[in-house]
Amino acid sequence: MPADSNDALPTLIVSSGEPAGIGPDLCLMLALRDWQCRLIVAADPELLAARAAELDLSVVLKPVSATEAAPHRAGILQILEHRAPAPVIAGRLDPANSRYVLDMLDTATRGCLAGTFAAMVTAPVQKSVIIESGVAFSGHTEYLAALTGTPHPVMLLVAGKLRVALATTHLPLRQVPTALTEDYLYETLTVLAAGLRSRFGLVRPRILTLGLNPHAGESGHLGREDLEVIAPAIARAVAAGIAARGPMPADTAFTPRALTDADAVLAMYHDQGLPVLKYAGFGHAINVTLGLPIIRTSVDHGTALDLAGTGRADPGSLIAALELALASLRL
Repeated sequence: MPADSNDALPTLIVSSGEPAGIGPDLCLMLALRDWQCRLIVAADPELLAARAAELDLSVVLKPVSATEAAPHRAGILQILEHRAPAPVIAGRLDPANSRYVLDMLDTATRGCLAGTFAAMVTAPVQKSVIIESGVAFSGHTEYLAALTGTPHPVMLLVAGKLRVALATTHLPLRQVPTALTEDYLYETLTVLAAGLRSRFGLVRPRILTLGLNPHAGESGHLGREDLEVIAPAIARAVAAGIAARGPMPADTAFTPRALTDADAVLAMYHDQGLPVLKYAGFGHAINVTLGLPIIRTSVDHGTALDLAGTGRADPGSLIAALELALASLRL
């Protein structure tokens, strides 16, 4: 690599997530690899030092500012310092540390918006403990959308060639039919198509849209949302030049034949699409937020409190998320 090529390396920030979970473990494991970027982890350095000792990992922790990061070197982890206000014990949640978790997200997001960071990657957070601290929090997707003023974010998970987007995310099932309006689904298809072009380089992405009801409503006999809401939204998207089709019954949509002509599947609710994707690639899949003015990728799993500090956490999904963020920057 030429001596001056380091100047062109992007700076990526990783938020280390819930301190009692496996996020700190995974961030330490990132440091063991070579990365063609300037890599910064937002974290409490004392927490990382203690967790590295628990895991018997030899990692040099180097505090840096947001603008002074050097090209990453294996064995060295550059830390953008945040301090957890309460002692951290692996596997034991403490609402007192919730603001610490959100502060890291705020810093990473502001840095991306300002151009200081080229992209952000997020380790998992624990929604329940943040809510218990008094903050109305439904997930990374919604929180980052609010921070960036994004009116319509779309959650997309990726496992190899399988991409599954969600029309609704962390919503109780009984609220899903009301949330699915024609305008809302049309906007979702528009954001999804644009994101597939910009983040994955697909010139004319093909979107397979699932129905809401069993058998996509069975011609209206098992619910009329598929006929009266989903189909008209798809028709509008097609008229606007988007290669969308459906609604297709969810129980047959993930067969190899059905997926042959699909670059992504749009599911109507969280547990309609994600069980299939996580079966296909759990631990190595990636969560991408489309529609944001910044690049954000994340893991496909939760905080795994029972694995924190044990050395049994698998960094595969966080590695894949960082790799996809870097790939997106090259498009």
